[in-house]
Amino acid sequence: MRDMVIIGSGCAGLTAAIYAARANLQPLVIEGVHAGGQLSLTTLVENFPGFPDGIQGPELIENMKKQAARFGAEFKHGDVSNADLSKRPFKLTISGETLETKILIVASGASARWLGIEGERSLIGKGVSSCATCDGSFFRNQRMMVVGGGDTAMEEAIFLTRFASQVDVVHRREEFRASKIMLDRARANQKIHFTTNTVIEEIHDPAKGEVTSVKLRNVKTGALTTEPVAAVFVAIGHIPNTSLFRGQLDMDSEGYLVTSHGVRTNITGVYACGDVQDRLFKQAITAAGSGCAAAMEAEKLLESEHS
Repeated sequence: MRDMVIIGSGCAGLTAAIYAARANLQPLVIEGVHAGGQLSLTTLVENFPGFPDGIQGPELIENMKKQAARFGAEFKHGDVSNADLSKRPFKLTISGETLETKILIVASGASARWLGIEGERSLIGKGVSSCATCDGSFFRNQRMMVVGGGDTAMEEAIFLTRFASQVDVVHRREEFRASKIMLDRARANQKIHFTTNTVIEEIHDPAKGEVTSVKLRNVKTGALTTEPVAAVFVAIGHIPNTSLFRGQLDMDSEGYLVTSHGVRTNITGVYACGDVQDRLFKQAITAAGSGCAAAMEAEKLLESEHS
């Protein structure tokens, strides 16, 4: 029986672990097979307060983990395959082993949707990114490409014009899903060019360890072209890692957990923090802030039950 189990070891989960461990709750962090969350896929993080020269994403995660461990947090590798939240204590199954916990903090994050094309996976963090605010400034005065047709794609494109010589928005359809206001704003920007009815077939050049160009295919004519670019930003959405809780925790139409008071779910004793419930900001610092809030709320609940 544990006082607290935290699912996820990104910014939100590790911050919750630091606060909970300092409150002597000896939290157990289930790291997940992809430990460290999305930051472990990022190279340089320049917008996390306190690091004037920036810090490597994996290093920031490693530091947080050491900090949590120093105060008594424990870590377990593996994924949760089953969660029974019908009554407290909650029952979790991890790698075939069952454990019970009074408090559950869900910080399982969201995974960026990728294109699944040649060259993409090996160039993530080397010119292929799912976060313009994280990586846009590394490609100053160069040509960049954004893939997508929704508000996120327009926001990313507009943001990138601060650095890019030109931003190409590539979309597989003729029409855009983006709201009129975002589309108008993007269209009014001189630096943004639109290529519709087109998909990226390949990203070059993994051999050089950087993005040099992309192969495009027009979905109507089948015509292939190669365009030189320095970076490709994939903005086709995120998938919150919440399938485990379907039918137990309230979620919106896209699968993000619905919370009140910032971090409370519909089940007493279950809290959610970070990208699993944040569809707006998706930043390391906002994830860390909500992780802190979840741990403090949980501590308050346990205290009230013990008194």
